[in-house]
Amino acid sequence: MAILQGDWIDPERSKILVGQYVKRWIDQRPGLRPKTLELYRWLLRAHVESTALGGTELGRLTTPMVRQWRSERLDAGVSEITTAKAYRLVRAALNTAVDEDKIIPRNPFRVKGADKETSAERPVLSVGQVFALSKAVPDRYRVLVLMTAFLSLRWGEAAALTRSDITEGAKNVRIGKSLLEIVGKGLVVAAPKSRAGVRTLTVPEAIRADILSHLELYVDNRPDAYVFTGVKGNPLRRTNFTKIVKWRMLTASVGVPGIHFHDLRHAGNLWASKSGMSTKDLMARMGHDDMRAALIYQRATDSAERRIADDLSRMATEYREGRSSA
Repeated sequence: MAILQGDWIDPERSKILVGQYVKRWIDQRPGLRPKTLELYRWLLRAHVESTALGGTELGRLTTPMVRQWRSERLDAGVSEITTAKAYRLVRAALNTAVDEDKIIPRNPFRVKGADKETSAERPVLSVGQVFALSKAVPDRYRVLVLMTAFLSLRWGEAAALTRSDITEGAKNVRIGKSLLEIVGKGLVVAAPKSRAGVRTLTVPEAIRADILSHLELYVDNRPDAYVFTGVKGNPLRRTNFTKIVKWRMLTASVGVPGIHFHDLRHAGNLWASKSGMSTKDLMARMGHDDMRAALIYQRATDSAERRIADDLSRMATEYREGRSSA
C-alpha cells in the first residue's frame, strides 16, 4: 500500500484524477439549479480539466501543488473572484472524497485565503438616479427598472414575471420562479435561487400606477403573459436588453457610468435596510435564507448612522466652544 501524509490509503481508488472526480461529484449533486450547474461545469472545464491539477491523481495531490495551481491561474490573468470560485468548487468535491468516499485522508485544499474573493464595493444609486434611468430607457422597460429597484428583484425574477403574479391594483407581486439563460438550452424557467426566494412583496404605492399603465400598454390579457418582453413579444433576455437599450451609453448619459443592472437590486436592498426593518424582515424582502447578506446591508446603514452621529457631535462641540452661532 501507499502512504499519503502519514495515513494509509487504497492506492487503486486514489488513482482517480482530480478532474474526473470533480466531474462525477457535480453530476451526482442533487437539486443544483441550472445556472449553478452551468457555472460548476464551466469552472471545471476552464480551470481544472485544462490544467495540470485536473490530470493529477487524488492520492498524489498535495497542498503545495494546489498553491501552485492557484498561482498559475492568477498569473494567467484569471480574476481573483473566478479563481476563488474554482478553488471552492474543487475543495467541496474533495471534502466528499475525505468524509464520505474515504478515498483520501485529508483535503489538500488548505491554502490560506484562497477561498476568499474581494469584490469592489458597488456604487449605490439614489432614488433620483433610478428614476433618471427609468426615464432614459425605452418606455416598455421603464417599469422594469422601477420594479427591480423598489422590489429588490433579481434579473431572472423580474424577467419571469407574468400577469398573474401581479395582484389587483398592483398592490402585491408574487415571486415564485426565475427565468435563466442556459448555454445550449436557451431560456429555462426555474425555481428561485433559494426557498426564501418564493415570496410576496408589497409594491410601494408610488409606483403602482406605473405598473398598471405598463400592463395595459405592453402585456397581453392572458394570465401567463410575460410582464416584460422584447420588442417582438418574446421573453426578455438579459443580453438582448443590454443591446436594445445601449446600457453602457445610457448609464453614462444620466451620470452613472459603470452601473450594472444588478446595482438596481443593490440599491433597493440598501434603501430597505434604512427603513428600520429587522434582519428577518430584510431577508424576506431580499429573498435570502442566509442572514449574512442582510447583515451586510444593515452594517452599511450602521456606518451611515455613525457618520451622522459624528457630524452632529462636531456641530455640538463647535457650538459649545463658541465656534458656531447655530
